[in-house]
Amino acid sequence: MPSTSLNERGNFQFSEAHENIAAEAVARAAEDLSQFPQTLQTTTVPSAQETSIMVADDKLPERFQWVLNAPEPPGLWCKLQNGITETIFPLKNKFQHLREHQVSKSLGNLFPILSWGKAYNIKMFRKDLLAGLTLASLCIPQSIGYATLAKLDPQYGLYTSVVPPFLYAILGTSREIAIGPVAVVSLLLSAMIQKIEDPVANPVAYTGLVITVTLFAGIFQAAFGAFRLGFLVDLLSHAAIVGFMAGAAIMIGLQQLKGLLGTTKFTNKTDIISVLAAVWRSVHDSWNPLNFILGCSFLSFILTTRFLGRKKQKLFWLSTIAPLTSVVLSTLIVFLTRADKHGVKIVKHIKSGLNPISVHQLQLNGPHTAEAAKIGLIVAVVALAEAIAVGRSFASVRGYHLDGNKEMVAMGVMNVAGSLTSCYVATGSFSRTAVNFSAGCETVVSNIVMAVTVIISLELFTRLLFYTPIAILASIILSALPGLIDLNEAYNIWKVDKLDFLACIGAFLGVLFASVEIGLLVAVGVSFVTVILSSIQPGTETLGRIPGTDIFVDVNQYPMAVEIPGILVTRLKCALLCFANSNCIKERILQLATGKQEVGDKGNAKGKTQLIVFDMSNLMNIDTTGLASLKELHNSLASEGIEFAVTNPRWQVIHKLRLANFVNSIGRRVFLTVGEAIDACITAKMA
Repeated sequence: MPSTSLNERGNFQFSEAHENIAAEAVARAAEDLSQFPQTLQTTTVPSAQETSIMVADDKLPERFQWVLNAPEPPGLWCKLQNGITETIFPLKNKFQHLREHQVSKSLGNLFPILSWGKAYNIKMFRKDLLAGLTLASLCIPQSIGYATLAKLDPQYGLYTSVVPPFLYAILGTSREIAIGPVAVVSLLLSAMIQKIEDPVANPVAYTGLVITVTLFAGIFQAAFGAFRLGFLVDLLSHAAIVGFMAGAAIMIGLQQLKGLLGTTKFTNKTDIISVLAAVWRSVHDSWNPLNFILGCSFLSFILTTRFLGRKKQKLFWLSTIAPLTSVVLSTLIVFLTRADKHGVKIVKHIKSGLNPISVHQLQLNGPHTAEAAKIGLIVAVVALAEAIAVGRSFASVRGYHLDGNKEMVAMGVMNVAGSLTSCYVATGSFSRTAVNFSAGCETVVSNIVMAVTVIISLELFTRLLFYTPIAILASIILSALPGLIDLNEAYNIWKVDKLDFLACIGAFLGVLFASVEIGLLVAVGVSFVTVILSSIQPGTETLGRIPGTDIFVDVNQYPMAVEIPGILVTRLKCALLCFANSNCIKERILQLATGKQEVGDKGNAKGKTQLIVFDMSNLMNIDTTGLASLKELHNSLASEGIEFAVTNPRWQVIHKLRLANFVNSIGRRVFLTVGEAIDACITAKMA
């Protein structure tokens, strides 16, 4: 690698090798320009003998002019206008298609069932029929159990498995997802709404508030999709969801001990200390051994069938029918032995018939409307996060794209309609979706088959569930909880990113020891703090040249990279230079430039820095504070006799640098690549 030295006057003294580098730079520029049309070549490329590339000269090679003379980026008004057009009028293109007589295509975009329905055949229906019946055998007992978890009457769980699946089949884009009530959302509703209305003292008002929350959740979900606000769902990071789900699973499991023990006195609080205290009191005072024996027996049966189904794929149907089989057998046992006369708690009456209209139950003018809207927003985000995560995981397996905005609209519409037909918040269930996938479903017709089966059950079989023991419903919920606790994923998060794991463990501990809301707030808060910290102290990296190439890389990541003596090439590890980090970055570069801080352990001899090249390829935008810091940095370097150049500034950045007159203040040392900046500055010194 050629080297530089200082003469007696303190200026650069270059070897013959450097002169060759300058000639090669001009030759490369000429070769690159030859690839473009003649109309673009408005300037003359200097020959090797005329290599006087003065950086402040107006006759820069055309590659430099490309950087300096980039067109102005879209202004703020243009961005706002485009954003409003895209969000408020998302159907503009569809209406254009209508004008072009492409009605079927437009309707297919609005209703995906019309697109894939054209290729639907009897063979696919057979698979969907089998998958739907299999899904219903799991859905019916789980829906009843989740309704009790939400502190609603059992029939509301069945209602929620009728209308939402029908509507999702028309509007949704996932082929495998199973729609209905889920454990985490049921826990969220009961934990938050019972603070406003007591489900025991005033069940009618409590049910009306749950339905009102469902309406608000649906409105928020539809709005997220229609206005493309899906980033709000991303506020819950993957790590936060893993921790939240695990904490919620443990809390749900502890809550089910009430049904498993057959106790009547239990706490309404959700923190682990209160629940464990209530369990301890129940064990010593009011528990019934028959409930516990019956529940644990069938819990063991369900878990055993699940183990066999995972061990042998052909036996997956055993774990699928095990919950329904448990309900049937336990109901027969209680009926034949009259165990309800000996303290076994039973479901008793389940209202039969189709979903009744629930418009009159909505509390839109009541004293708790604002609280219902707040709870609806939280539930909407959690339900969407779970559903989209489930849908995308199975879509990736089958190799098709899941439209996130359409999913949000579909979820929102089905929950709004559900709130009008006695349903509570429905979303995608991971356990039932896995069963649906394993059963060989082809499309969401399996959801329609499941919903029809539930309708038949509501009409004909609800009376048969009178003697169903509550302990069995608790065991069914308990059997579904291990799927919510992903220890392997938690370990992977710890292994890959410790700060991300902090969000995971924060959500987990927040749910366990405080409440569901606190767990969510801790998860989102830790995630935000992580982002803020990385923005405030982004750090810089020193670049070196890979031998034999013009590629400059981080010298710490690539030990073979060589730093050029007297020249410091640095790059920012951040996409934004702003008020929060500009001073830190300025001080960091000054320390590197003046030799107060050594970077790397390569052991290269480092003389006095004469040139700093600031690679802006990572920088997407800059604010006025960042511009002021760059000016201060340049002035400080100039006072030390150090020249300053920038390379590859992005569109918004170079535009603001020109407006702030920073380009002229640094002698127009703005280049496309690091190699060109070094070559040009060296050649300018030689002239």
